[in-house]
Amino acid sequence: MNDEPVEKLQSPSEDAEDVVGQYGLNDELVEEIQTAIDEDRADHVRALVADWHSADIADLIEQLKAKDRTTFLLIMGGALDPDVYSDLDENVRDDLVDDMEPAEIAAFITELEVDDAVDVLEDLEEDEQREVLNEIPAEDRTALEEGLGYEEDSAGRLMQRDLIAVPEFWTIGQTIDYLRDTDDLPDEFYEIFVVDPRHFPIGTVPLDRAMRSKRDVNVRDIMDTEQKLIPVDMDQEEVAYLFQQYRLTSAAVINPSGMLIGVITVDDIVDVISEEAEEDLLLLAGVSEDDLFENVLSTARTRFPWLMVNLVTATSASVAISMFDATMEAIIALAVLMPIVASMGGNAGTQTLTVAVRALATKELTSANMWRILGKEMFVAALNGSFFAVMIGLITWGWFGNPLIGMVIAIAMVTNILVAGTAGMLVPVTLDKLNIDPAVASSVFVTTTTDIIGFVAFLGLATFVLL
Repeated sequence: MNDEPVEKLQSPSEDAEDVVGQYGLNDELVEEIQTAIDEDRADHVRALVADWHSADIADLIEQLKAKDRTTFLLIMGGALDPDVYSDLDENVRDDLVDDMEPAEIAAFITELEVDDAVDVLEDLEEDEQREVLNEIPAEDRTALEEGLGYEEDSAGRLMQRDLIAVPEFWTIGQTIDYLRDTDDLPDEFYEIFVVDPRHFPIGTVPLDRAMRSKRDVNVRDIMDTEQKLIPVDMDQEEVAYLFQQYRLTSAAVINPSGMLIGVITVDDIVDVISEEAEEDLLLLAGVSEDDLFENVLSTARTRFPWLMVNLVTATSASVAISMFDATMEAIIALAVLMPIVASMGGNAGTQTLTVAVRALATKELTSANMWRILGKEMFVAALNGSFFAVMIGLITWGWFGNPLIGMVIAIAMVTNILVAGTAGMLVPVTLDKLNIDPAVASSVFVTTTTDIIGFVAFLGLATFVLL
């Protein structure tokens, strides 16, 4: 990133991309562009962002004031790279598209890859979607309608229709001549697919191998026959797993008959991996989607159900505490110490839960190794639980001058951390077996379990030992 102050960038002729560099925007540059928009200095804005990557421009739009985003689009006009729309946060893009005419939306959609265009179209209302499609040439419209016909988050939504497929009897020379003479080629491709007369994929030839081979070599003699074929209805999370597991750069997509109909490339999978990881993270926190750019009411509405569930579970923990009100009245120290047991159990459970949910998503945790990993988690819980039990037991003894209270909290601590480790593993595995997303509901069950067990173990043992 440029070390010189942004204030020295007086002339639009200086390379604005130097300020952006490889590391995204800086606050000073965003502020300068925001000021230029407010002062109606359109030429300065255009000059500053002229050489920017579409992703950086998308980041800039998201950081601008909401009222200035449309103004920025008007300033850029036809100079704006259509890929900016596919890089935008979904909520920001929806707000901008709502202010556009169908013809304007169609104009930038036709410049996008089919999978990116479908991603934009699917967020439109059905009637608006139809109006936009009517503005698109018939050939492009057919591909988009086909893409919209596939299930959301499926391979059909991810795939690109443009690919290179050649018959198995062609030579490398014929293949290269075809690539040179054909205008309608994909913008980027990594391998050449080899098909039989039914258009079934039977192999692939990586581009580097094709370029190093003699012209008279037959493609069937150098093709890889081992390939990962992706059914068009496969879930995108499964597709991402295949790419990660087998280090794929691209893979053929087939219809139910086995015919080659598209290709998925690694750049699309990077987005999927990011989306799935983000989704799991948000769901663990009880947020259904990235609502950073949503309005206040929408954000409040999406978070309300989770908070309601947590209110119910917190109430159940309070009911458990109320069963020992006489004990707490007799020994006031218990009220002071009680949150420690529940908090340690909750944190230990969250640690195990997070590892388990991610391992399930990446297929590293399966029925075959579940009990072995559960055993490991139990040993970890016992080790940590014992260490912290001794620590808090001694602290409590010194604090309140009563060794029995120290013993009670120590035993309760070990018990709750062991329960936390077990619940943190078994709850997500059980939910996964029931075809329930473990990221959605696991934390509620685990934290409720550790709260209740922690309170009951601590107060119950105190009742037995101290009264």
